[in-house]
Amino acid sequence: MKIAVAGKGGVGKTTIVGTLARVLAQDGTKVLAVDADPASHLHVVLEIPDDRVPAPISSELDLIEERTGARPGTKTGPFFRMNPRVDDIPDEYCAVGADGVRLIVLGEIRAPGSGCFCPENALLRTLLEHVVLERDEAVVIDMEAGLEQFGRATCRGVDVLIVVVEPGARSIDTASKIVRLAQEMGVRRLSIVANRVRSDDEREAVLSLTHAKGLDRVHVLPFSEAVREADLRGTSPFGCQGSAEWVSAIRRLARDISKGVS
Repeated sequence: MKIAVAGKGGVGKTTIVGTLARVLAQDGTKVLAVDADPASHLHVVLEIPDDRVPAPISSELDLIEERTGARPGTKTGPFFRMNPRVDDIPDEYCAVGADGVRLIVLGEIRAPGSGCFCPENALLRTLLEHVVLERDEAVVIDMEAGLEQFGRATCRGVDVLIVVVEPGARSIDTASKIVRLAQEMGVRRLSIVANRVRSDDEREAVLSLTHAKGLDRVHVLPFSEAVREADLRGTSPFGCQGSAEWVSAIRRLARDISKGVS
């Protein structure tokens, strides 16, 4: 099962990714969490101390040179391996967090057309394709807002793309653009997660806005003051008094995804 999660900054995406990875692991699934958003702090939800967080693969210059034949930042010209070996990287460059979830941190992946024809990008894109298409385990990917860092083969390998939104027309409009791009790139299943919904009126407004955009598969997560405070403190929502309802909603989301994939 391969799950990618996208959404604009500030919508609670990383907290959802980490919690989703942990509830899957608690149900007995082997889980690899992939931090593909340079602004993310996924290790916090996985309860990995700062001094044990893996360095971004994009900063491992010796590794990049070994695998691609070219060192980042040097004048290599166009000659380096575009499909380097990556199968051992998830196990060698991971940290193990709560509930046995393993974490790898990619660093920035430049989009095609950005002008970056470089060895680090070749390694990262090959690694991302490997974890989606070849790993025999659940993979949960914390992405940037869009799908620019994904190739088409990787997109087609994702079982479900979750797009996280907050109540509001602008957030949902952004989600609809991500969904359109995902459909063009071959993503098979899409789901909207509306986070921090405070009332029945907000719920109805979100459902109305999403349906108007043609987005029919919507999961609603309630607003949780406990989760908000955990985020402010830089701690995991697990074990926080008052967070149980929100975590249970993530567990229901995980089970719904699993049913759709199996």
